[in-house]
Amino acid sequence: MKIYLDTVGCRLNQAEIEHMANQLRAAGHNITSDPAEAESAILNTCSVTSQAASDSRQKIRQMAKAGIQNITVTGCWSALAPQQALTLPGVQRVIPNEEKDHLVPTLLGLPPEIFDSEPLTRLPLPGLRQRARAFIKVQDGCDNACTFCITTAARGANRSRPLPAVLADVRGALQGGAQEIVLTGVHLGAWGQEKDSTLKSLVKSILEETETPRLRLSSLEPWDLDEDFFSLWQNPRLMPHLHLPLQSGSAATLRRMLRKTTPTSFAALAQTARAACPSIALTTDLIAGFPGETEEEFAESLAFVRQMDFAGGHVFPYSLRPGTPAARMKAQNPAHLKKARAAALRHALAESAAAYRQRFLGEEMPVLWEAASSLDSSGWQMEGLTGNYLRVRASAPSPRWNQIDWVKLSHLTEDGLAGEILGERDL
Repeated sequence: MKIYLDTVGCRLNQAEIEHMANQLRAAGHNITSDPAEAESAILNTCSVTSQAASDSRQKIRQMAKAGIQNITVTGCWSALAPQQALTLPGVQRVIPNEEKDHLVPTLLGLPPEIFDSEPLTRLPLPGLRQRARAFIKVQDGCDNACTFCITTAARGANRSRPLPAVLADVRGALQGGAQEIVLTGVHLGAWGQEKDSTLKSLVKSILEETETPRLRLSSLEPWDLDEDFFSLWQNPRLMPHLHLPLQSGSAATLRRMLRKTTPTSFAALAQTARAACPSIALTTDLIAGFPGETEEEFAESLAFVRQMDFAGGHVFPYSLRPGTPAARMKAQNPAHLKKARAAALRHALAESAAAYRQRFLGEEMPVLWEAASSLDSSGWQMEGLTGNYLRVRASAPSPRWNQIDWVKLSHLTEDGLAGEILGERDL
């Protein structure tokens, strides 16, 4: 059977849809990048913002319009609105998040343990979802109570995948040719807490027990890290990049968000990270126009963001999510104000990101190529990432997808750098 897979939202959703693809292939099915060819489809939805929920519904309608009448929906939006999901064209079933890990064997009428006997070889999803990096789910759920977040309701309590299962997935990805492993979870830093273990021990196990060329961590809450955690970067196979969601640079706003950090503690953590790994890229998430955010609080937040010299990040105008405490707060900010504040934060991040990239001009750095686009007179146009998450473009005489080359970085581009490929070397 030809099956079309798609996802909306975070890297965790990407990891889950890749795992479903591995299981479907192992059961003898084909994954297609063209919904018009598919006999059935699976969509992993998102509800972190109202736009993500809208995008999820739109993708279902697009699948049905392409002719797919056997659509399975899972993920956060459908977990929160299962009856609404079932009313959309082509949707035959909604699988709750807590049953998502067994979605494929359930659909195929197979026992869940059928895929547990040996590691499943990971192959990239075809089409736009083809990625050189392999996203590995190590944890799900969250015990935090951030007042703006609907994910806890959709995903449930914190739970960690066992170390042997994570190692099996990593080995399957390496067997499929992955050059970089990205660990993902709703609350990644909480891995192992139920069993008196830590994320640090998980990272060390992967580095010691597998031949992973490049290991990267996805988003981590700043309160999950201590000074000892940064000793992990003594191993060059752990990529020097940390994504630490700040959400606001105002202490008062952070208190209303129930975030377990302050601007002072966040700045101290960043200083510790940079002392341990001077080239490390620190990126973040920010929310503009949170309920009750005054002009003074926003000015404080903007000044703190500028002070932090982030290497990049994402800015979201506050999105009211029914069922969250923030949705019931007074002093909801109007849309035009949230939009203006988001623009100011994006501008600040763009400036600090450009300054960070500027530091590496003239240097030689390894790049994992993730895309090969048009062929022109100068060769194939390659695009990839350095270990510290700099986006690099260069020309190559042949496609270099999923290969690592050393590149001399020559000049800035709008969102990254361009350079000259020097070739392969030992990392």
